[in-house]
Amino acid sequence: MKRISRLVILSSTLLPMTFSGCLLTHRKLPIPKAPTITQNATAAQLVESLNKHWDALQSLNASIDINASQIKSQKGEATDLVTLRGNILMRKPDMLRVLGRLSVVGTRAFDLVSDGREFTLWIPKMNRAYKGSSRLRKKSASQLENIRPGFFMDALLVRGLEPEDLYTVTSDTLSVEDPTRKHLYAVPEYVLGILRKRPDSPELTPVRVVHFRRDDLLPYKQEIYDNDGNLETEVTYSNYADFSGSKYPTQVTIWRPIEEYQIVLTVNKITENSPLNDEQFQMKIPDNIEIKHLE
Repeated sequence: MKRISRLVILSSTLLPMTFSGCLLTHRKLPIPKAPTITQNATAAQLVESLNKHWDALQSLNASIDINASQIKSQKGEATDLVTLRGNILMRKPDMLRVLGRLSVVGTRAFDLVSDGREFTLWIPKMNRAYKGSSRLRKKSASQLENIRPGFFMDALLVRGLEPEDLYTVTSDTLSVEDPTRKHLYAVPEYVLGILRKRPDSPELTPVRVVHFRRDDLLPYKQEIYDNDGNLETEVTYSNYADFSGSKYPTQVTIWRPIEEYQIVLTVNKITENSPLNDEQFQMKIPDNIEIKHLE
């Protein structure tokens, strides 16, 4: 009884002291600035917006700058390649050509063509060409040999959903600091998770995750997963601009965490649905060039 009475006396003394502020300190915290516009959308509306743009797009012709980096995080090293001027031609369903030139003299640095199944990459300076599957089947110790046009096609644009895809949407608010203005901003977003059922199994596996900022409902980030649920490619889309009535990001940053390389595309000009013929997706390799075949 004496022990209980002491606890009662101690509690009756400390509680008033605590709530009166004797044991509290107050700090000023930065208040995130909210966007002036926050739009609402359902999961079905977000999916419809992706499908609508993807279905309307038949071809793409883009003028770009290309910056690439090879990163060795365990060694704390990064190797940046020189900036290249380039052109991207894309025609549905899977035709792709990417041409890179040295920006100073305009010399061809590389030329890549793909029909969605097979690809050819020619690098004149190395006096070598590569041929193989557009989708990586067997990884190589060489980072260069693991770069395939399949992931590039997936990352360049946010595709619409396939009929068998399932999806879910969550909402969140991020706090992002602007280092130049030293302001904290609240960024409300929708996160669209795209999943697919495994054959003969109730298990769902992630296919993609698309992030939308709610001020404009445009995709600003996409995460793409392999068949085992590993994050294969992370893409950020920023600085949207109007090109002939359609909004496109003028900077696309592609990060491959497994191979540890990054490609940054700066878009200077884009033309949608211009006629592209078969000859524009063909490449003539000189006879004296060594061709290495990849799996």
